[in-house]
Amino acid sequence: MESELQKLPQPETTRPSQPESIDEGSTKDDRPLLKPDPTNPQLQVQSQSSSPSIEELEKKYAPYVRHDVYGVMGQGELPWTEKVLLGIALVTIVPMRVIGATTVLVVYYLICKICTAFWAPNREDEQEDYAHTGGWRRTVMMQSGMFLSRVMLFVFGFYWIQETYQPINLNGNSNNEDGSKQQAEELERPGAIVSNHISYLDILYHMSCSFPSFVAKRSVAKLPLVGLISKCLGCVYVQRESKSPDFKGVSGVVNERIREAHQNKSAPIMLLFPEGTTTNGDFLLPFKSGAFLSGAPVQPVILRYPYQRLSLAWDSISGARHVILLLCQFVNYVEATWLPVYYPSQQEKDDPRLYAENVRRLMAHEGNLLLSDIGLAEKRVYHAALNGLFCQQ
Repeated sequence: MESELQKLPQPETTRPSQPESIDEGSTKDDRPLLKPDPTNPQLQVQSQSSSPSIEELEKKYAPYVRHDVYGVMGQGELPWTEKVLLGIALVTIVPMRVIGATTVLVVYYLICKICTAFWAPNREDEQEDYAHTGGWRRTVMMQSGMFLSRVMLFVFGFYWIQETYQPINLNGNSNNEDGSKQQAEELERPGAIVSNHISYLDILYHMSCSFPSFVAKRSVAKLPLVGLISKCLGCVYVQRESKSPDFKGVSGVVNERIREAHQNKSAPIMLLFPEGTTTNGDFLLPFKSGAFLSGAPVQPVILRYPYQRLSLAWDSISGARHVILLLCQFVNYVEATWLPVYYPSQQEKDDPRLYAENVRRLMAHEGNLLLSDIGLAEKRVYHAALNGLFCQQ
C-alpha cells in the first residue's frame, strides 16, 4: 500500500539530508557509463571508500533494518541448525500450507461469486465495489470473510493471536487535553482504523477482526480471485488518470468514505496505514494527513510480530523470499493493541497535520515505538544501496 497512500496529502516534516535518487520518469541520460578499470588499484580504493558500509547504512536507515537470523535482505549466512529446520519445513509444512491457503482463497472467492451474482456493483467516482451491498449478501460476505481470514492466519502458523483492548477513560477524554467528557461518553463510531504498517499480513489480521476497506492499486481489481474479493471489501482503487472531470481523487474518495463510516454503522470502515510504507516494527514514521482531513474519530491499532528466527516485517527483503521463509516457520506470532477511539479536538479538526501528529505520538507512546523522520524515499535509497553492496560482493 505504499504507492496508494503516497498520493494522499502529506504533512510537512523535517527530513534529514539524503543522497539524490534517480527518478525513473525523468529524461533518459544517453551519456556512456564510466567503467572502472579492474587493473587500476586507485579506482578500486576510490570505489570502496565512496560506498557506505552496511553499518553506516543501518545507522542511517534504522527503521528498515532487519535483526533476525536471516540477516540483511534475508540473505545472510545461516547456521546449520537453521538450514536443517528450513529443509524439514520445505518438505512437510510448506506444501500443506500452500494447499490450505489456496483452498481458503478459492472458497471465499466462490462465496463472493454467489453473493454478487445478478447484482450490479456500486459505481461512484470511477470506483467499483460490492461493500455497500445490503441484506444477507453483505452479512454473508463479511462474516465468512472474517472467519476465513482467521483460518488463513491459522494456516500461516498464527495459532494464537494476543489482543489487548485499552479501556476508555470515562472521567474525561484521555486523547487530548481539549476534549470533553461528553465526547468520551458518546462512544461514536470511528470513521477509520489507523494502524502502523509492518507487513502484508497486517491486512489479513484486520480482515479477520473488522473486515475493513483499504486503498489498493487499480490493477488489483483485475487480478484473478483477489480482484473480486477486493471489490467485496470495498477497496478504494488508485487511478493515476481520471476520465471524469468530476473525479475527486483518492484523498476525496477516502475522506468521503471515512465520513460515511463515521455516520452510518452499516457502511464499511476504512483501514489506513498513514506511514505510507512498512517498517521493521520498532519505529513509527511520519503520518500523512490524508487520513485525518475528515476530522472524524479514528481507531488507533498497534501491531507487533514477536519472533525468534524470522522477522515478519516486510522491510528490506523481497516479497517472494519473505513468503517462502514465512511458510517455513512452524509457529508465528502477532500482537495487537487496540487503543480507545481518538476523538479530535476542534483545533485538531481544523489542522489535520496536528491531528495526525498527535495520534502518531499517542501510538508511539502506548506501543513503545521510536519516532523517525524518514519515509518511503529514504527506504528506496536504502534498498538501492543494499543492492549495490550485494552486487559488489
